[in-house]
Amino acid sequence: MKPSLHPIMFAGTGSDVGKSILAAAFCRIFKQDGYTPAPFKAQNMALNSYATPEGLEIGRAQAVQAEAAGIPCHTDMNPLLLKPQSDHTSQVIFNGKPIGNKDAYDYWRRGVSEIDFRKEVCAAFDRLASRYNPIVMEGAGSVSELNLRATDLVNLPMARHAKADVILVGDIDRGGIFASVYGSIVLQAQEDRKLIKGIIINKFRGDMRLFDEGRRMLEDICCVPVLGIIPYYKDIYIEEEDSVSLEQKRRQLAEGKVNVAVVLLRHISNFTDFDTLERDHRVNLFYTNNISDISRADIIILPGTKATLDDLLELRRNGCAQAIAHAHRDGKMVIGICGGYQMLGQTVSDPNGIEGSIASLPGLGLLPIHTIMTPEKTTKQVTFEFGGQACKGYEIHQGVSDTDEAIMQTDHCIGTYIHGFLDNAPVIEHILNGNGREAKDKGQKFVHTFNYAEFKEEQYNKLANHVRQHVNMEQIYQILTNND
Repeated sequence: MKPSLHPIMFAGTGSDVGKSILAAAFCRIFKQDGYTPAPFKAQNMALNSYATPEGLEIGRAQAVQAEAAGIPCHTDMNPLLLKPQSDHTSQVIFNGKPIGNKDAYDYWRRGVSEIDFRKEVCAAFDRLASRYNPIVMEGAGSVSELNLRATDLVNLPMARHAKADVILVGDIDRGGIFASVYGSIVLQAQEDRKLIKGIIINKFRGDMRLFDEGRRMLEDICCVPVLGIIPYYKDIYIEEEDSVSLEQKRRQLAEGKVNVAVVLLRHISNFTDFDTLERDHRVNLFYTNNISDISRADIIILPGTKATLDDLLELRRNGCAQAIAHAHRDGKMVIGICGGYQMLGQTVSDPNGIEGSIASLPGLGLLPIHTIMTPEKTTKQVTFEFGGQACKGYEIHQGVSDTDEAIMQTDHCIGTYIHGFLDNAPVIEHILNGNGREAKDKGQKFVHTFNYAEFKEEQYNKLANHVRQHVNMEQIYQILTNND
């Protein structure tokens, strides 16, 4: 029988140091080693979310981590999700359901709420810990934000409740690794400093032997062991949570391929909808808000958004709306998903100010639907038939359109509320073979043999193997079973 392991928390010296990916890696490692792990992040801030089997909403990162652990995702894995709506406000998702919008100052500085969130996230952890072992916890941002310590629900206060062993993750690629790691540790209160049992240096480039002395120095000044130095990788594909990476995907048009332009919205969400399409070697998928790129693309996709009306207004201001309409008239395929689907309709109205101050705007007029924003939010997993084959996806959206059709098609325009729509082989085959004059002219018939579920399993295993090779798993297991 496997020994019970302490919870493990991956906390960071800053944002985007690789906490989410490492948590996914260890979910898979523990699963491979015969344990029953589950991910946990008390509070997440992201626009990329996912619907649980119960039809509730959590952060996409925890859904990915649950998939790596081989278990269904659940709201206890991410009881509190903040979805930014502006620089100052966020929609608060509590136990999978929206409970309103919060001002950032009230939330972060004063902790103003009628709900005792600290009590609730601890209760969610306790429920999860009663069913799984170990719990693989993820911190948020920097572990040493002193000004937010009183209201911190995610980092060391959560680790104290969970009695977790904390692994501090630093990103050596951005520089300043000694200052960021040492500072993150020394700024902790004495009781919290004792929780930090190890350091992982992430995103190393070059010959790791060059950091041998640096490793010893880091251990000397921090009095904490360095448990691993993980090299930067480029050939492992795990769904990402933050849209920061999209700025690196503004690729140029490519000859001999089907060029797919995803319109880069300011409030883009659920951009993982395009991962399957992007992986296909016949497709050149890129993100852009450049009018020329849109006009020359073979297929144009309007993605999901957290602020449909605001992004629709911006599309009209920057000329993208007109470019999409012109491309459609020229026979190009246009696809809208979720908020993008709403934009392709006749009108989008918000009489109750759900999204903001814009009451109504005309859509692009490519589909015969009208949408009204409503306080209720739709979140559910769905199955549907496409091309005579069973497909699946999920819905997360604000607003109701005056149609019962899950998928609306005209000659060369498709709109749907279904996220994961493009993860289904019959859909990919249809859009690359059946519609869009330019796409059809690219060459031989496209035969879709790519299995996204199998691909993801392969990537989780590759990630786990990559991390195993570069961390001291024996030492980590000693830490997680040491009761001293």
